[in-house]
Amino acid sequence: MLYYLFEYLEKQYQVPGAGLFQFTTFRAAMAVLLSLIVATVYGKRIILFLQKKQIGETVRDLGLDGQKQKAGTPTMGGLIIILSTLIPVILFTRLDNIYVILLIVTTIWMGVIGFIDDYIKIFKKDKEGLKGKFKVLGQVGLGLIVGATLYFHPEVTMKDHDSTTITETFQVQEITGEEIKSTKTTVPFFKNNELDYSVFVSWISDGAKEYTWLIFIPMIILIVTAVSNGANLTDGIDGLAAGSSAIIVLTLGIFALVSGNIFFSDYLDVMYIPGAQELLVFIAAFVGALVGFLWYNTFPAQVFMGDTGSLTIGGVIAVIAIIIRKELLIPVLCGIFFAESLSVMIQVGYFKYTKKKLGEGKRVFLMAPLHHHYQKKGYHESKIVTRFWIIGILLAVVTVVTLKVR
Repeated sequence: MLYYLFEYLEKQYQVPGAGLFQFTTFRAAMAVLLSLIVATVYGKRIILFLQKKQIGETVRDLGLDGQKQKAGTPTMGGLIIILSTLIPVILFTRLDNIYVILLIVTTIWMGVIGFIDDYIKIFKKDKEGLKGKFKVLGQVGLGLIVGATLYFHPEVTMKDHDSTTITETFQVQEITGEEIKSTKTTVPFFKNNELDYSVFVSWISDGAKEYTWLIFIPMIILIVTAVSNGANLTDGIDGLAAGSSAIIVLTLGIFALVSGNIFFSDYLDVMYIPGAQELLVFIAAFVGALVGFLWYNTFPAQVFMGDTGSLTIGGVIAVIAIIIRKELLIPVLCGIFFAESLSVMIQVGYFKYTKKKLGEGKRVFLMAPLHHHYQKKGYHESKIVTRFWIIGILLAVVTVVTLKVR
């Protein structure tokens, strides 16, 4: 909103300083500051409201140290993250950008699913919350919307570097050729670092390329569902999900800056995605919201994000990665989410297998997800969280490095 206001003021009245709002980096800086303020200042008021309404966490006895003390801690704190993100986004982004629209839809869509899940747990006293099939249906619905939009929308394009000439003084000398529709994505460790989803159907016949969406959209649905569930499983101890997510989103912000800037993308030889730089404002607001939420979520937590927050975080991360064509880097960048999800699948799968074969179910981990395994081994949750953050930072560095490892 403010972008359009100051654009008008600059054109009509030449107001000093109004031109600053044309710069994405300036608006991103404003967004992160505002989101931090909203999360830290108004976050406390939201926590007090949740306490007043007795919207507290119901804790199942899993035999973990300090677990009983968490009972009654306000949950649904994901509302802090959502509000702290959307307010700066509405104020500072260009709301006609298709990528920003998609992320706003994702935030609200997943926030509603998570809110319903938390509402059922708290007010209906049903510990299972929203039935799994409905939760997955909501995730699939979002994946379908995102996949169809990115495949069919005319504004979702990319441009080959071959059609751009840049002088040594970093000025665009010539841009020729049209922005093209493409289903290319980034693949780590490959020679040219790119893969086109159309290769999976083009071998069938000459006209089969038109049906690439039959591969592309299901892939998007799978990614959105997997990452949102991974974030949900990671949210088990104070500060783990919010801190790990902030590292991931910050890394995606670097990719968005590079992919949306014709100079940087040309220099690093990555695909140039027109309009993707506007994501930087959304990402800045989201990082600010996560860091602001951590103020109250670090040990001992004053509030939990609940599924309202964790499902939203996972959905947003997945969609950002898909937009900037880095979705195949998710297993590396989101390694913490991946490990947490994998630990649950291994635990459940091995238990069922041994029960069928031996008549008694056995376990690989002391408890799943993985962070609970380390709690059972006697590690304090603060130490677990800090070490997971360190691993997350290492994975983020590796993810960035993969761009040049070919």
